[in-house]
This record gives sequence, structure tokens and C-alpha cells, in this order.
Amino acid sequence: SDLAKQVLNETGIDHEFGNHSSKALTNCDLIVTSPGVPPYAEIIKEAESRGIPIISELEYASSHVRNPIISITGTNGKTTTTALTAFLFSNAGVPAIAAGNIGTPLSDCLHTLDPHTILVIEASSYQLDRIKDYKPKVGIILNITPDHLTYHGSFDAYQRAKWKTSLNQDANDIVILNADNPGAAACAEMSRANIQYISMNPVQQGAYARDNQLIFASSMHNEEVLMPFEDVRLPGVHNRYNSMAAALAARAFEIRNENIRDGLMQFSGVEHRLEFVRSRHDVHFINDSKATNINAAWYALSSYKEPIIWIAGGRGDNNVYAELDAVAASHVKTIIAIGEEQEAIFNHFCTSIRCLKAESLEEAAQLAAMEAASGDVVLFSPACKSFDMFANYEHRGQVFKSAVQALS
Repeated sequence: SDLAKQVLNETGIDHEFGNHSSKALTNCDLIVTSPGVPPYAEIIKEAESRGIPIISELEYASSHVRNPIISITGTNGKTTTTALTAFLFSNAGVPAIAAGNIGTPLSDCLHTLDPHTILVIEASSYQLDRIKDYKPKVGIILNITPDHLTYHGSFDAYQRAKWKTSLNQDANDIVILNADNPGAAACAEMSRANIQYISMNPVQQGAYARDNQLIFASSMHNEEVLMPFEDVRLPGVHNRYNSMAAALAARAFEIRNENIRDGLMQFSGVEHRLEFVRSRHDVHFINDSKATNINAAWYALSSYKEPIIWIAGGRGDNNVYAELDAVAASHVKTIIAIGEEQEAIFNHFCTSIRCLKAESLEEAAQLAAMEAASGDVVLFSPACKSFDMFANYEHRGQVFKSAVQALS
């Protein structure tokens, strides 16, 4: 940006924009790389061949703080869980901020940071891949399913990047793992931390669901009922996992059960994630633009009992739509396909579910409004990346919300 150039010029710092030349590697002691620069980029390979250390912004920023860190990763659910966890602390009167991949880089917080503030950090696989000494007090791995494989090269490499959450932890730290997800649970084999689990089945240590209630389990064989899940404000089975993880993180810092319960009853979610937009003729319109992969869309489609008009499409990432067959068959009455994946989505589902095509998100919203009957849900959960038509998923979500508000 122009401001960045101005600051760099004023401080006499050499810089390049728009491209990298080998000048960037001259007299270079350390490279702090952006999450968007893949490991196969020429400049990264050249730096590695010269033995220059390469770290992420998260590693660099965290090396300058002594604050306790709660680090949250997962293919899906990390933004919601990060925001929810920070809310549980703030709501209980404990200073906490949400930073990292959620939108505010940790570096941006350093100059105003109080040493007693708890840092709740959303960490992407890109950021974790380039850590060295990053050591959270509490690490959370919500789930690991195939995503970002172009960047990482293989599912195994993607998985290992996520496990780095616990790379530097020891017995004084806690790692919270999803026992029901093999990729997340396998981190236990490499971790030296105190392991707690979240699950839909009983666990020895952690939190689990029983008879629609959230239960805390501790190593003393004690069990406590925290609350019924129907009192948790966030809808859907995936938010049961998110809520259990956030509750365990709060508990690790000795936040009282009544404060955790109160926070879970109040927190209404984050923008672009199962976000209620408006009700029109008793039809609920939901913006789930953050569903950029198949798994996220599966969770969204599973979250409603009402019949769904599902708007999907965008740029695919080796999407396998067969993984959505069962949930679509039981929940969806009409699919409206958009974007680069329009044909693939239409062709996959059209023999079993009513399918329509729209050339824009505005047209999709209008078609959905015409298709929907009283009591239905119009769910925009793309299952795809946004880059075919939009700058990012936030831009895409704003366009959808504007289109829905514009319906007469």
C-alpha cells in the first residue's frame, strides 16, 4: 500500500513491491514470510538453499510477548472458536484479545498490549508451518480434513503443520484435541503436553456430550454437567465441538463454570459463519460465505432442521461433491449453482435434487426467494473458494447480504 511505502521510505528501510529480486536475499539474516507465499516459491527455495532462517509473522510477533497464548487451529471452526474463547474471557472480566488469522495480525497488537492480556490466536496451517519457538499455554486442534493441499503438497504435510500447535509444549501446557477426528486426535502421539479431548462420546479428560448436555471430565474421575446444549446460542453439531473447546480453554485459566455458561448462552457468532441476515415471508436467509470447502458446507447443511434452498459454488479445490450426497438428500430441496463450479455442482446433483443455475449472487438470491416457502431456510454456503468472482470470502458475504437486503 502507499502508506507502507511512505513509512518504509521515511525510516530508510529497503523495500520491493510487486516482485522479488535476489536483492532481498543479500545480507539477509532472517525472512519473515507472508502466509500467501508458498513453500515452492523460487525466492523461498533460494533462501533455503542459502540456509537463511524463514519464519512466519506469528513466530516473529510471539517472540516479542510474554502473554499467555491460546492457539486455535483446524480446517473448520477456528474463527468462531477464537472469537468465542475471547468472548468467554472478556465476559468474565478477564482481559483477552482475538488476533492472528482472524483478521488482526499479532504484530498489530504489540505496541498497545497489556502484559496481563490473554492472547487468543487463530493460527492457519501456513502460519504454523513456519514456527520455531512458538509455545502456546493452551493449544486447540478442532479437526483436520483435506484442504490447502496445493500449498502443502500432501495431506500428511498439511496435518503435520497443524500438529505444530503442540510442537514446543510441555507438561505444564494443555493441548485440546478432537477425539472424533483422526487427524486431530493423532497429534497426541507427538505431543508432550497435558492432553484433553472434545468428543460426542465419553472421554477421561476434557469435555463431551451426553444426553444433549455438555459434560466436563477430569482425571480425578469427576464429572460435572456444565449446561444443556440447547442453551448454547450457536446452532449446529460443529458448534458443540467449538463450544466444548472454548469452554476447556476458559477452564484452563480457572474461569468459573457460571461465567463459561453465561458466555456460551450469549455469544451469537461471527460474520459470514452461519450468520442470520434477515427473515422475509417467514424464510430465514443465512450467510455462510466462510464455508470455503466441502467439510464446512457439510456442517452448515447439518445445522438446520428446516428445508434448505442451498446456494453453492465458486472456485473448487478438488471438491468431491459425493461427500455431500447424504446430507443434501435429507436437508436440501433446491440447489442454486454459481461460479466456476456451477456445472460440476449442477451435473452432480441434478438427477436427485432440483437444481438451478444463476450467473451472479444477486440472481441466486432472487431465485432462492422465489423457490422458498414459509418455514424454509435459504443457505449461502458455497463449499468453494471465492476468488473466481470476489476479492475474498468477506467480500462475497457482503455481496450476498446486500442482495438479500435488496429483495423487495
